[in-house]
Amino acid sequence: MQNAAQQQSADDAVTRYRRDGYAIIRGLFAPDEVAAIGASVDRLHAEAVAHGRSFRHGNLFYRMAAGEGGAAPVVQMVQWPSYHMPELDAVRRDPRWAALLAPLIGGDIKQIINQLHWKKPGSKGDFAWHQDSQFRKPEAAYRNLSDAYVQTGLAIDPHTRDSGCLRFIPRSHLKGELALDYSSDVLGRSMDDEALAAVGLSANDVIDVLLEPGDVALWNSYMVHGSGTNRSDHQRRLFINGYVRAGDCDRGEWAFRAGKPVPLGPEPVLVHYEQLHERPEPHYV
Repeated sequence: MQNAAQQQSADDAVTRYRRDGYAIIRGLFAPDEVAAIGASVDRLHAEAVAHGRSFRHGNLFYRMAAGEGGAAPVVQMVQWPSYHMPELDAVRRDPRWAALLAPLIGGDIKQIINQLHWKKPGSKGDFAWHQDSQFRKPEAAYRNLSDAYVQTGLAIDPHTRDSGCLRFIPRSHLKGELALDYSSDVLGRSMDDEALAAVGLSANDVIDVLLEPGDVALWNSYMVHGSGTNRSDHQRRLFINGYVRAGDCDRGEWAFRAGKPVPLGPEPVLVHYEQLHERPEPHYV
């Protein structure tokens, strides 16, 4: 049950989200909860390292990148770890998400993003400027992108400018779909201020999304955002869960029905991996 201060924070977050395209909720998850999540994330990272290269089993996907200068491969992200780790499945359908999301997208909610991102010290791991809306394909399956989708990011470590925190351009979501540069992969490519200027945005408006462990950021599908290199002395882990009003999406796993958590079913459902039913078996990529 929320206390009065938590309710005020949630109400303020809704107002800020609608106005600015993003909001930050401080301390949504307690230190002991974050420590437990972090331990699970570390086990997942060790599994990815043991694979040594990108590996898929259905929607579960370990994405690796080649190490620089002949170094060992680097874990960039794991998609849909909740199929594999029940404790992370519990996090994605924690009732606190339902309470935050209800004023924005209602109580019947599916999930289309469930992924962990790593940036170890000295690791590039950059994300070029982009909008999440660009990756909601096929378009017919993902409707009303401006108000039916909410992306959330739970900080597991301090997110600072030095550690490669998220960077937002407030109110850029009001411009809708922009012709940003997607000629090469967004992940692993640096933010380029010229790319902003090309679509009528200014780097002077960029803010750093500074988070402490347990803090949560919410952002709109049309929010222009990116992140930089981790130049700190600690890793930067982020647990991203993306939610959608169920009636506006034909894909994704259920997260909440009438505000109540829904566990994963016996078989994964189609999200972004188009070959899910043709090639569901474990394989290296």
